[in-house]
Amino acid sequence: MSTRSLITCDGNTAAASVAHRTSEVIAIYPITPSSTMGELADEWSAKGRKNIWGGVPQVVEMQSEGGAAGCVHGALQAGAMTTTFTASQGLLLMIPNMYKIAGELTPFVMHVAARTLATHALSIFGDHSDVMACRQTGFAMLAASSVQEAHDFALVSQSATLGSRIPFLHFFDGFRTSHEVTKIEELTDDDIRSMVPDALVDRHRAHGLTPDHPVLRGTAQNPDTFFQASEASNPAYLACPAVVKDSFERFAALTGRTYLPFDYSGHPEAERLIVVMGSGAETARETVAFLTARGEKVGVVTVRLYRPFSIPDFMAALPRTTRTIAVLDRSKEPGAPGEPMYLDVITALYEAEGTPAWTLESRPRVVAGRYGLSSKEFTPAMVKSVFDELAKEKPRLHFTIGIVDDVTHLSLPLTDELEIEPEDRVRAVFYGLGSDGTVSANKNSISIIGEGTDLFAQGYFVYDSKKSGASTVSHLRFGPQPIRAAWLVTKASFVGCHQFNLLEQYDVLATAAPGAVFLLNSAYGPDDVWDRLPFEVQEGIAEKQLRFHVIDAYKVARDVGLGGRINTIMQTCFFALANVLPPEDAIRRIKDAIKKSYGKRGEALLQKNFAAVDLALENMHSVPMRTASTSRHRAPSVPIAAPEFVQRVTSVMLAGKGDLLPVSAFPVDGTWPVGTAKWEKRNIATEIPVWDADLCVQCNKCAMVCPHAAIRAKLYEPDHLDGAPDTFKSTNFRGTDWKGWKYTIQVAAEDCTGCMLCRMVCPAKDKANPRHKALDMLPQPPLVEAERENYSFFLDLPEMDRTAMKLNDVKSTQFLQPLFEYSGACSGCGETPYIKLVTQLFGDRALIANATGC
Repeated sequence: MSTRSLITCDGNTAAASVAHRTSEVIAIYPITPSSTMGELADEWSAKGRKNIWGGVPQVVEMQSEGGAAGCVHGALQAGAMTTTFTASQGLLLMIPNMYKIAGELTPFVMHVAARTLATHALSIFGDHSDVMACRQTGFAMLAASSVQEAHDFALVSQSATLGSRIPFLHFFDGFRTSHEVTKIEELTDDDIRSMVPDALVDRHRAHGLTPDHPVLRGTAQNPDTFFQASEASNPAYLACPAVVKDSFERFAALTGRTYLPFDYSGHPEAERLIVVMGSGAETARETVAFLTARGEKVGVVTVRLYRPFSIPDFMAALPRTTRTIAVLDRSKEPGAPGEPMYLDVITALYEAEGTPAWTLESRPRVVAGRYGLSSKEFTPAMVKSVFDELAKEKPRLHFTIGIVDDVTHLSLPLTDELEIEPEDRVRAVFYGLGSDGTVSANKNSISIIGEGTDLFAQGYFVYDSKKSGASTVSHLRFGPQPIRAAWLVTKASFVGCHQFNLLEQYDVLATAAPGAVFLLNSAYGPDDVWDRLPFEVQEGIAEKQLRFHVIDAYKVARDVGLGGRINTIMQTCFFALANVLPPEDAIRRIKDAIKKSYGKRGEALLQKNFAAVDLALENMHSVPMRTASTSRHRAPSVPIAAPEFVQRVTSVMLAGKGDLLPVSAFPVDGTWPVGTAKWEKRNIATEIPVWDADLCVQCNKCAMVCPHAAIRAKLYEPDHLDGAPDTFKSTNFRGTDWKGWKYTIQVAAEDCTGCMLCRMVCPAKDKANPRHKALDMLPQPPLVEAERENYSFFLDLPEMDRTAMKLNDVKSTQFLQPLFEYSGACSGCGETPYIKLVTQLFGDRALIANATGC
């Protein structure tokens, strides 16, 4: 048996590693957050990585999730070992084929990063809505609650499907597990071969359709036979839990990691129990361990095998002392008497009367809770609140946790934060922007520590749904003991802010523990930075006695030729300040990671990154502690002129405090007011376009290509310039149709993302200096105040009468007001300019519908 190694990876990688090695055909179609699994499988096959039988899996990207499911069905019927990866609406599009695959008792494992379904709104984040919509398909369902389990259960499900002939849906929580990075023990090819015996693979292949022994499969049946035929598969489902248990036992013998269909942990004589599955079980188990150490008789049952639901195995997991049970579902089924797992538990207790020594009258009281929809946080404090409710003489029969429900009043009150993490664990939080390298640097840090030391490491990354260019918050933990904390860091010993303007938008010091280190990327040096901070930041530093350091990482990056990539610079500063590793050792490991990441891109890039590492510490400075003194406070999220809904709801969301909004704040059907995006001033561009009116050829291509409608053209009569700001630019219009009128190109400095598409498409060059165009990118901070005033004046200029315009070219369309503006699209998006153009061509007569995603 080959030696297993410890690797640092995320849940998607952990599952895909096993799936690729146990497949011959992989049909994929990308959907967040499962896309990484398909992308990795494609990459590995392209590089010739082989499966355990010595072949390279054939990866096929289809035109839709339905197509991927059809491809899977066909490959399975040919006898191929086949898999796919999906989530959310993608999974639902596979349901018709899932019914067929299950009805034909075909061994197969699909891997799902469980995600919210679009209902009143789209959400790309995680819960169990999608997998719960598949529980009636006939698939067995195996739930992993950690990255290690996602790796292990990918193999266990493959073993069990071959043994039982029941197809398996192996799932884990989208983002919380799929994107969490941590240290796990990697399964070897020998491990996989031991769990996937050739005899069962041969049986699957022999069942495939072939001209050598033709059969008919997929008949049509009439009422006289369909019912009976559907019951013929019952023995396979009755036997499935035993097959899964056997697979768990063989897996334990191989690895030492033991699992059961229902795993109990907690006090041996627990009276109050939580039943839960997925990553929420990690939080519940850690909290139960903390509470039982303090004498509380509580416990948690982790559901592994959800379908087929084995009543004997569930009952065997319950302590005989159990008095009350809270079943926590991470999904919502409107109109049902309860959520799915709650109803299953009720049924199990009713049908299992008399075991273990319970009568119908003495069986535990069962209540139902909803939690964690759309990746809503589930914390130890929430677990404690559930147990507190169970301790009452009459606990609520149905409740929610983690929100404030002031409409139907189902929510449990939240207790104070419960700090259960050990003191020897380093916790760090980093604030950055999507695509600025912050997340990549933190993933490298986790790998450096996780794979290069005996320490355990964990990283989780909170992404805004706007993705590229939106805020990211990285939560890192390091320590000598395994880390099973499936919740965000709330008391950080290190806080890094990689973008200065985030101080104006978010309370970045809220997670800082007293005495923590605060590292800020700032264009202002140690002597000037204090006076540039908002009062709230100064106050937070002083009250918590933070050790404050600054570095101008962008200057270092420019000096060494890295442009705007500051990730290695900030990473070096983190290691120097956090004391996770000796500084010399850390720098050596950072450079090794750089070689691994950029080695194929040339020696010049390597040397630039090495120089950035070497210069980082020289340019980092400590800032002396002072008292809060400035009169400048953090600006409100939206101006006081904003509409009431924006003031009451949108502003709270923009401040990063949407979790505090109660149920009553929201429309009942998801209908939202229009025009709210204009109140969100993301202010993320480090450089913005500056217009040279003399050089401009007035083609309007810049306005046409802008993904966010953040640069615009207007045509207006000269008298409208009365009262214009001193810095407002205009020039005479060159066309003949509107002779004597004025023309302006204006940028919205706080809405621009700095993607540079406008400059790239600009055809007007200075012949004397070809690098100078009619649009040049210049640093945003010195320009933002003047351009804010200019843009406000620009918007007040009259819009063109669309009935007077000849919409026969790009130029003329861009004089019409865009009705999709400041979208949440990624910087440089190629899709939104078309949507924006539709609104300019058809105005408010257009009806636009979208399905999901971009």
